[in-house]
Amino acid sequence: MRTMNDPEEGGGPSVVAKWGPVAAIVAVVAVIGFLVIGGDDDETATPTTAGGDNGGDVDLPPNVLPFSVAEERGEVDDIDWGERCDVDEGVLALPLNPPAECFAPYTGDGGGDSATGVTDDSIRVVVYTSQENDPILSFIYSQVGNDDTPAQEFETYRSYNELLATYMETYGREVELVRYEATGSIDDEVAATTDAETIARDLEPFAVIGGPALTNAFADTLAANDVLCISCTPGQTIEWYEERGPYVWDIQKNANQSTLMAAEYVGKRLAGGTAEFGGDEVQDRDRVFGLIYLSSSPQSEEIRQQLETTLEDDHGVSFAEVASFQDPISLAGQAREILARMQDSGVTTILYTGDPLAPQTLTENATAQDYFPEWVITGSALVDTSIFGRTYDQEQWQHAFGPSNLFARVSPEVAGSVFLHRWFFGEDPPARTSAPLILPNLQFLYAVLQGAGTDLTHEMFEQVIFGADIVEGNVLSPQISWGERGIWPGVDYAGVDDQTEVWWDSDATGLDETGSEGSGLWAYVDGGVRYLPGEWPESPPRVFDPEGAVTVYTDLPEGITLPDYEPLPPA
Repeated sequence: MRTMNDPEEGGGPSVVAKWGPVAAIVAVVAVIGFLVIGGDDDETATPTTAGGDNGGDVDLPPNVLPFSVAEERGEVDDIDWGERCDVDEGVLALPLNPPAECFAPYTGDGGGDSATGVTDDSIRVVVYTSQENDPILSFIYSQVGNDDTPAQEFETYRSYNELLATYMETYGREVELVRYEATGSIDDEVAATTDAETIARDLEPFAVIGGPALTNAFADTLAANDVLCISCTPGQTIEWYEERGPYVWDIQKNANQSTLMAAEYVGKRLAGGTAEFGGDEVQDRDRVFGLIYLSSSPQSEEIRQQLETTLEDDHGVSFAEVASFQDPISLAGQAREILARMQDSGVTTILYTGDPLAPQTLTENATAQDYFPEWVITGSALVDTSIFGRTYDQEQWQHAFGPSNLFARVSPEVAGSVFLHRWFFGEDPPARTSAPLILPNLQFLYAVLQGAGTDLTHEMFEQVIFGADIVEGNVLSPQISWGERGIWPGVDYAGVDDQTEVWWDSDATGLDETGSEGSGLWAYVDGGVRYLPGEWPESPPRVFDPEGAVTVYTDLPEGITLPDYEPLPPA
């Protein structure tokens, strides 16, 4: 194995080096289902785990009564569930996939000042927004045509907050959203620390949503001040989250989880085969693997080592060449050498893990060198979106495939976050591109508030999540869970569990995630069927096979329906 461009010890990253998963930059993640708690007659909830061990029974908090528990007790007919509940199905009258369970309306006291930021009638939640003209975000947005402004993003939070407050039970308390505008760019550790201290000291919220996407200093400081935050940091390791529990939560996978899934995919689907999906030079040769990865911190090296060790120990796979880069700008001076070394080492199949801009440079240089390997994506955020895929050299990217944390796309005319906003308000959300990220953050918050009842504390927040049912996935929605479920090692503070298989169809035409028409779309194998850890088939991938593949569902897939509810007046 040969390794290139290891970062110098003690050297600091450049202004755009610390990319991490930049899912907060362009919104493409799932509209997740609500968490629910099951229960039985002795008022103890026994969550179903859909294949995981939840670690025991969980007491149902005072004043919390899910529809399923009321049904088991024979109490459904004794409760006035109100118009927000479809009592025939026991779910909220919302066009959501998967549907959300009803909770009994509560009319008692709000529970008092149970935690910082919580009063008898309110829950203060800070929404972090970036600077209006953040130079890094402006550069990224210019690549993909996202013109959402921070002000529009906050207005979209307020819209979805109004929608969820109309349907969700918050026990006499109203979620009060307070906007906080960043004082520095999304990679500025000093500004992030100062912002977090200001929020904790002056605003005293119960929770914060969002944060600077390229530094963990914001989440670190909030956790040190006992302030909970959601989607507030680049993805970190399992141990990092455990050390900061119960204060830092994510909806996407953590860094270790994506690495474990990538290793399983390569070991089961690709190892031992020929590079049949590459160009003529490599097509009939046995696969020889190379790795190109973003290295911007000690954590990057830890994750790279985990990938190499897992592949070697579990699947007998090693890399013939390993190359790192520190940011997509400096890569311009390195890409030619990196790809020349890959080609000279006989690499037929390149695994890529890093930011969504670097493949532009890499693919252009590979074509210039007449080198057409297989490109295997590994779950890196936004690399598996059509908005970025269209910016890569298409001669190269027609050989791209691999595992994706995203799910099969569906037209906003029939489902999703934009569809839901149109249904309730009669118009698109102010930040249309960012809406698919904004809604899940609020859904997650409201789901836990609904399960926590009047006794709202950070400890109860954790107890509700760890005791909640696993939300099973389908082709339009991932499986999500938190805690110790037997799915991942350690205590899981991240949400998405599964992946799907995709390939780049350079001939497909249609709308990308921002609604722009063009050529090139990701195709989802078998309609977007998803796999949990340990479930990837030990057989060749079914990529570049149009049979059963889908780029965008224009109608709901078979087996998924959204009832035709009428929206309620805002609460």
